[in-house]
Amino acid sequence: MTAMAAPFVGRRVEKPWGYELIWAETPRYVGKILHIERSGQLSYQYHERKVETIHLFVGALELDIATADGPRQTIRLHPGQSFHIPPGLRHRMTAIETCDVLEASTPELDDVVRLEDRYGRVDK
Repeated sequence: MTAMAAPFVGRRVEKPWGYELIWAETPRYVGKILHIERSGQLSYQYHERKVETIHLFVGALELDIATADGPRQTIRLHPGQSFHIPPGLRHRMTAIETCDVLEASTPELDDVVRLEDRYGRVDK
């Protein structure tokens, strides 16, 4: 018989645009819910190692994306739509309506290079 794992108590991380609820965190993957208030906007950023896939659960979301040498594009996501974000892809989420975004990623939570941020959190 295999030993059962202990229950994981998630953690809430307050953000200027809402909050993250980290509901799974292991050495191999992380599961989050990003709660983004209407008009809230995440940094325009990229990751060097982190791989993530987002899934819009509730709300309406604009996703700005660009490669390092390409033009920015804006994609509008509706509930039920997902998007894969590989390392190096510049991206920013903006909530058109209050959103809950499910995120599954590799565990490098501190791997964020901020290029633009309306809340003053740009990397130097």
